[in-house]
Amino acid sequence: MFDAVLFDLDGTFADTAPDLAAALNRLRADLDLPPVPLGRLRPYTSQGVRGMLKAGLSMRPGDSLYTEFYDRFLRYYSQDICVATTVFPGIDQLLERLESRGSPWGIITNKAQRFTLPLLDQLGYAKRAACVVSGDSARRAKPAAPPMQLACTLITRDPGRCLYVGDDLRDIQAGRSVGMATVAVRYGYLGDGDPIESWGADHLVDHAQDIAAVAGLR
Repeated sequence: MFDAVLFDLDGTFADTAPDLAAALNRLRADLDLPPVPLGRLRPYTSQGVRGMLKAGLSMRPGDSLYTEFYDRFLRYYSQDICVATTVFPGIDQLLERLESRGSPWGIITNKAQRFTLPLLDQLGYAKRAACVVSGDSARRAKPAAPPMQLACTLITRDPGRCLYVGDDLRDIQAGRSVGMATVAVRYGYLGDGDPIESWGADHLVDHAQDIAAVAGLR
């Protein structure tokens, strides 16, 4: 049994892809380009703006218009941050079981705080989370260790007694860097890199409800 469960946000806790894709397609509309189907953008969502600009506009850091479109993307996203975003099936039931046991849960994400907190507030989970560590909360973002260490400090739990759940290789690397047990979720975005089975996670799950057994909830 683990003392706490910590989640990545995009692609693990919440399905933010529809609203991120909408922001990307607003950029494409500015250029008189047709929208990209959500299914094509979905795998890149965990890579944030960088991934979305790469997938939807073939833009990369260093391109002449990259900074302009990066900033415009964030402006569009902030305007409609929680229109079609929902938590993944099974997440709410999992949280209820954790809370009934008295186990804290929290969020560790690379998403900036100015997006993380409003999103969780609109979803109705901001006040329930024992901690919310954003991409700019610590001196370095995942896969570095500082965000993980900060979360453990905030919830007063030893990393070795915490379970970290993510849908990207960086999540697993970050959890392992501080000795957390890790769960990789097949229902997440997964990126365009190595297959999930090669990440070295302690557990693989297909559905959020499967996390309960890993966390020791009976």
